Amino acid sequence: MKKFHKHLFFLALFSCLFAANAQDTIYQIDIDKEIGSTTWRYLRTGLHRARQQGARAVILRLNTYGGTVVHADSMRTAILNAPLPVYAFVDNNAASAGALIAIACDSIYMRSSASMGAATVVNETGAAMPDKYQSYMRATMRATAEAHGKDSTGNWRRNPLIAEAMVDERIVVPHLCDSGRVLTLTASEAIAQHYCEGTVESIDELITQHLHRNHYTLLQYEPSLFDEIAGFLTNPALQAILVTLIFGGIFMELKTPGIGLPAAIACTAAVLYFVPLYIDGLAANWEILVFVVGIILLIFEIFVIPGFGIAGILGFICILGALVLALVGNVNFNFEFVSGHEISRGLIIVSAGFIIYAVLLLIFFKKLTSKGPIGRLALQSAQVKEEGYIGVPPELQQHIGQTGKAATILRPAGKVLIDGSRFDAVALHGYIEQGATVKVVKYENAQLYVIEIK
Repeated sequence: MKKFHKHLFFLALFSCLFAANAQDTIYQIDIDKEIGSTTWRYLRTGLHRARQQGARAVILRLNTYGGTVVHADSMRTAILNAPLPVYAFVDNNAASAGALIAIACDSIYMRSSASMGAATVVNETGAAMPDKYQSYMRATMRATAEAHGKDSTGNWRRNPLIAEAMVDERIVVPHLCDSGRVLTLTASEAIAQHYCEGTVESIDELITQHLHRNHYTLLQYEPSLFDEIAGFLTNPALQAILVTLIFGGIFMELKTPGIGLPAAIACTAAVLYFVPLYIDGLAANWEILVFVVGIILLIFEIFVIPGFGIAGILGFICILGALVLALVGNVNFNFEFVSGHEISRGLIIVSAGFIIYAVLLLIFFKKLTSKGPIGRLALQSAQVKEEGYIGVPPELQQHIGQTGKAATILRPAGKVLIDGSRFDAVALHGYIEQGATVKVVKYENAQLYVIEIK
């Protein structure tokens, strides 16, 4: 019995020593670019790899002036739903969309010289967008702050009014902002308003002094070349352009003989559109198959069935549906976890691409009828009879009344030999055997008509 207790003592001592020397894994993701499809891919892939590596926490190092709202919203949703605690380290800037991402994190730490805020929605020129867009951003910022709940005293851990004031200059926060300007917090102001847990000057200081991890392993997400390319290709603006090229290539190919450059452009655009989405798990095999079936139906409608009917309509619906569904995170035919925002985003991207294609098509055809450089590509003149133009060559009319030999069997069409020259001819009555004597009786539709002389 004493021997058993002795072994148990050494086992417990060994476990304590192992636990004391064990190193926690911390995963770091850097967001130091404009918020967009590339940074959204960084975060999504980084969170996935952090779970695979068994990380205890994720540190998101932010140094960004903002970016697109749609990607910032996706990033903040991923952070709020992450199974691991996510800590934000504002390394100088977390402006606009960056502020939304920072507020979504479980805790915020800032460099002493850092700032956070100024989340008004602006366009490409920097001008504020209409209140419709500001209203959505105000609600998103407010909801993100409210997602952290209240403390034991019943007060919000992060005051939603402060988050809203970062968007709208009309929001007044007593003793903080009442000057009619959009709110931006310094590190000290963020600490005073409970929007920041402390100031740190490095990742190591954050981990050791605030997370209390003296022994840790820091792993950092390193984006690959494919991540950069895929992030670029999944940009909504580029996806809309690819949709334009797909429709434009299909239309031009169907209007021109043979298979040439338009088909190559459409195929290349389709590959660049679907491949990144397929690798990310958004585009499924059956969605790509629906796209191919849609093209086949369009080809069948144009080359087999005259007019534009059921096959053409179904083909057009299949192509549009496949392009939209490839942007949605559904699992086969299960759309339970697909938000309305995700579906509307897909519809907007595909619709924008189709509208751009339609506008460019109208402009192109209008230019073809003009006298400009593009207009020179089209034939503008007309060959009218009054100017001496005729529909058929008149030379063959001189052979009417002449005789010759059937150079081939005429059944009823064939060849005749007249004055040592061969001509295409048609037997006016029945068949004429080779070598028979024939006479030209008329000339119609650029064709000689002959009868047999026995």
